[in-house]
Amino acid sequence: MKVEHGTLVMVADGAKLLLFRNEGDATYPVLETLLSERQDNPPAHEQGTDAPGRSFASTGAARSSYEETDRHRLAEDAFAHHAAAVLEDAAVARPDAGIVVVAAPHTLGEMRKAYGRAVRARLVAEIDKDLADHPTDDVIAALAAH
Repeated sequence: MKVEHGTLVMVADGAKLLLFRNEGDATYPVLETLLSERQDNPPAHEQGTDAPGRSFASTGAARSSYEETDRHRLAEDAFAHHAAAVLEDAAVARPDAGIVVVAAPHTLGEMRKAYGRAVRARLVAEIDKDLADHPTDDVIAALAAH
């Protein structure tokens, strides 16, 4: 895929987002970092210590337990919505730029739910790969392969 000059590229997972702008041309992209954010999100076992809740059947002595809340997953989902809001703000600030999103599959699904009007209007491509902790050259290679 050719990424035109000025295109915004967001790379995200559940805990990190990178926002780039292509300062090169379509043949030789050069990604300049506009924004980098990381969320501190400890594992689920460190965030909750309660035992799962119990429910009792209305008749008889049967009991069952509720599934414990996965606070780690909830924080990742909230961060994905935050990433979509950041992308919307960048899209409004640069009304002439196309948009490419590279995100981990689950994060991409959560971001899609929160895309704003400006992002939806100029979205060029979505790539479902987790490249948030990879070097920029891997992102450029994924763009070229798409």
